[in-house]
Amino acid sequence: MGQTLWSGESELGAAGVAWDWVCMPYGMVSMVDPMALVTNLQFLNRAGEVLAPLESAIQLNGIVHTLPWQQHVQLALQAPAGSA
Repeated sequence: MGQTLWSGESELGAAGVAWDWVCMPYGMVSMVDPMALVTNLQFLNRAGEVLAPLESAIQLNGIVHTLPWQQHVQLALQAPAGSA
């Protein structure tokens, strides 16, 4: 069990998203709760209005789905203690 944080810089400043994960059978890792993402991002609709939390969670899950976070977690879990 652990937490993953992905972050980056843009012309508007730093942005990040974090979530908890858990080890599953056969070495798979999975998000604990896809609705419990933590971020400093704010999503807007086409009219420039802030999206509701549920709509934002859907957008964040779409982003997380594109990240290779599971491979990075699996590599860290396989690394010798103190080297990750």
